[in-house]
Amino acid sequence: MSKKILIADDEESIRNSIAYALKREHFIVETAIDGEDALVKTNIFKPDVIVLDVMMPKLDGYGVCRELNNRKGIGILLLTAKSDIIDKILGLEMGADDYLSKPFDIRELIARIKALARRMERESTPSANDAPSILGAVEVYTSSRKVLVDQQPIELTPKEFDLLALLIAHPNRVYTREELLELVWGMDYLGETRTIDIHIQRLRKKIEPHQALLQTVYGIGYKAEYLS
Repeated sequence: MSKKILIADDEESIRNSIAYALKREHFIVETAIDGEDALVKTNIFKPDVIVLDVMMPKLDGYGVCRELNNRKGIGILLLTAKSDIIDKILGLEMGADDYLSKPFDIRELIARIKALARRMERESTPSANDAPSILGAVEVYTSSRKVLVDQQPIELTPKEFDLLALLIAHPNRVYTREELLELVWGMDYLGETRTIDIHIQRLRKKIEPHQALLQTVYGIGYKAEYLS
């Protein structure tokens, strides 16, 4: 079945060029002219992936990400004219799955959209076995994307869940920040590993009083370890 892509950008020429390229690749395409329109179209069109410009009127791309923070099965790729690493990290923190700086090569954009659509399909495919990964008082149910701490559910963003699920499923294994970026985001964000540190900080707060499960391995990265 063809994947559905929503393009949200206030520049008509960019919307049209991306839409044309995607249709040639047999995607089903819808467009939105601003952030508010993107939210409306998301509810109606139910896209698999949203290509989202950061700088839009009415509601910017960050605001759209924030509104869609708990969405399931929708990948978000941000288009940004900003080169500052802080702006890119902010987008990832708001729940975006990938980003691409303007001006971009349309071939790279298509490749990233395809990769993101495949990843969303894998993550949304139900499993017959939803046995949890358990470490101490933290239980992670991958298929239902549910996390219990002391048997109480907690709310996580999609990327927070993916990161925690990976670490809890492989206790005591040390991951570098680069490995975590590649495994969780599916892309190689060279030189931008600060986003991992921020996600770990947020996860530690959300799993309190068991934040010690997420251990920093200084000079390398992180691991999950139960300290009895």
